Amino acid sequence: MPESLEWSRVIVAAVVLAVALGVALTLRLLAGRLTRRAGVTSWAWDDLAARLLQDLALPLALLGGAWIAANVLKMHARTLDYTGKVLAAITVLVVALALARLIAAIVTSVAGVRQGMAGSVTIFANITRVLVLGIGVLIMLQTLGVSITPLLGALGVGGLAVALALQDTLANLFAGVHVLASKTIEPGDYIRLSTGQEGYVVDINWRNTSIRTLSDNIEVIPNQRFSDTILTNYHRPGQDMSLLLQASVAYGSDLERVEKVVIEVGQEVMAEVEGGVKDAEVLVRFHTFADAGIKFTTILRTGEFGDQFRIKHEFVKRLHRRFMAEGIEIPFPALKLIREPVVREPAAD
Repeated sequence: MPESLEWSRVIVAAVVLAVALGVALTLRLLAGRLTRRAGVTSWAWDDLAARLLQDLALPLALLGGAWIAANVLKMHARTLDYTGKVLAAITVLVVALALARLIAAIVTSVAGVRQGMAGSVTIFANITRVLVLGIGVLIMLQTLGVSITPLLGALGVGGLAVALALQDTLANLFAGVHVLASKTIEPGDYIRLSTGQEGYVVDINWRNTSIRTLSDNIEVIPNQRFSDTILTNYHRPGQDMSLLLQASVAYGSDLERVEKVVIEVGQEVMAEVEGGVKDAEVLVRFHTFADAGIKFTTILRTGEFGDQFRIKHEFVKRLHRRFMAEGIEIPFPALKLIREPVVREPAAD
């Protein structure tokens, strides 16, 4: 009779585990469908909630089934207590992993909205993920019956040694946080360092910043470099910027007419070429009596740093064509040599 009773408990426990597995797979399938449906909407929070449900559905259902099966088997009190602690610790770890992913995604989403950029800032997500996982591990150890007070004390004492050993890493970490907090640079900005590196900021992580050059290469720069170098951000205070183009005309040109023609060409380029600021005023400033002609500067506006190359290309072509049509001379570089006549003395008789 007892043996049949024990086998019946084993069978019931196996059935409970099978049902738990079926429930877990069903919840996983439903969560997957919910995630795909949430991805169609423009609201980001339903995506995060659906992803959290998808992460927790399978492991929590299996852990719950395992706990019920353990109680059905009526294990020894101490064995059941150990089993409960282990399952609780695994549950804490699973929830911590899911929450770390969720909160990191929330931080990334909020940072992206506040900074108005489409790129990623992994430094905030990584710090958040480490903090959540650290708290989860401490709770898991406490659940297993391990006292975390001595561990915290040891971590406090050893923290000084770790900080000294990781000076460069911590300097880069805090430099990256400072750069993002002060909004000196953000992903998507075009920057140029005094050391010569320049490009679009792609990402800022816990150690370095990645920038994409105009030749589509990635340069990796330590975050600490930004705190001790001169940096030019071409997207601050706004993305649009002035574009100064140099040219010259011959001394015999009518400067009033030249100015009118240049302004007309500049307005045409601003209105028709992608990247030009249509409402911007085109300015012409004559400034130098040079060796070969009178030099002037044309001031245009571009919507973004990368647009300047297209604007320059079209403006030079159209201005050259218009000068040729108007008969305005573009002087060649030349030097005028004046040779004094040689006075010959009369020959002696």
